[in-house]
Amino acid sequence: MFNYIMRRVVVMIPTLILISFLAFWIIQLPPGDFLTTYVAQMREMGDKVDMQMIDQLRADLGLDQPVVVQYAKWMKGILLHGDFGISFEWKKPVTDLIGQRIMLTLVVSLASLLFTYILAVPIGIYSATHQYSPGDFIATFIGFIGLALPNFLLAILMMYFTYKHTGQLLSGLFSSEFVDAAWSFAKVGDLLKHMVIPVVVIGTAGTCGLIRIIRGQLLDEIRKQYVVTARAKGVNETKLLWKYPVRAAMNPVVSTIGWSLTSIFSGSTVTAIVLNLPTQGSQLYRALTSQDMYLAGTLLMILAILTVIGTLISDILLAWLDPRIRAGKMEN
Repeated sequence: MFNYIMRRVVVMIPTLILISFLAFWIIQLPPGDFLTTYVAQMREMGDKVDMQMIDQLRADLGLDQPVVVQYAKWMKGILLHGDFGISFEWKKPVTDLIGQRIMLTLVVSLASLLFTYILAVPIGIYSATHQYSPGDFIATFIGFIGLALPNFLLAILMMYFTYKHTGQLLSGLFSSEFVDAAWSFAKVGDLLKHMVIPVVVIGTAGTCGLIRIIRGQLLDEIRKQYVVTARAKGVNETKLLWKYPVRAAMNPVVSTIGWSLTSIFSGSTVTAIVLNLPTQGSQLYRALTSQDMYLAGTLLMILAILTVIGTLISDILLAWLDPRIRAGKMEN
């Protein structure tokens, strides 16, 4: 297992370098650059644009150089000094901008992830072990509704009904009086109140999808010959269920846990925009649309790193959970 992990870590390095370059290059594929958008906005407001000043600013920002040169300078700053560059739009270091939102992003994303697994796993197991019961039909119906209903539409509906019944518009993560206030018990309480809608909206689609996966996998497992044989030998039904079929049915669930690292960091972008959440998802969207390449490139590179690490974590968990996978790796 140790050799397997070390081989994966070695392969991760060139993979991440390639991904970071592709992300940096793709950001600049649309016509123009950050200054092109900036000049267009100035002209819309009726301001005169000094093209000589713009050309000088483009040279100062390094936008007049080839993409490969820009990428090399960016990576040099990261590797030698831990400098991810300055955001063109915000005129601040990229690390400061990411740091301002990372904590709230983690709080919302982790709460949504817990919501998803705490609900999906027991409901999925119940639905499979009580096939065609009223509870199974209810879980299936809710699952299909949750998968079919777009997150942003659910967010709008929840905000509407909340405002209609409480008179409060629960957008964002804080009320206006707490946005710039120092942390206190009152601010934490306000945060928890505002988190209900984002957690339910972001977690619903994942919960419904996971219920269907667990139900399908467990139904397949409990019909296999080893389960029939164990049941015929008088093995306790609860012990039989949890020791073998449930563990095997968890393979698809465990395989996606690592991918959740990216959603924990970025959150749900569309939902964040609709609910006006100060999370990393909306920040990434704005950086991409404005071609703020250092901020967008850093966020995409972090997502790539989390994806690769998450995949490794999933593989390790699968090997621990399923002896068949361990045996296959030992043979390799």
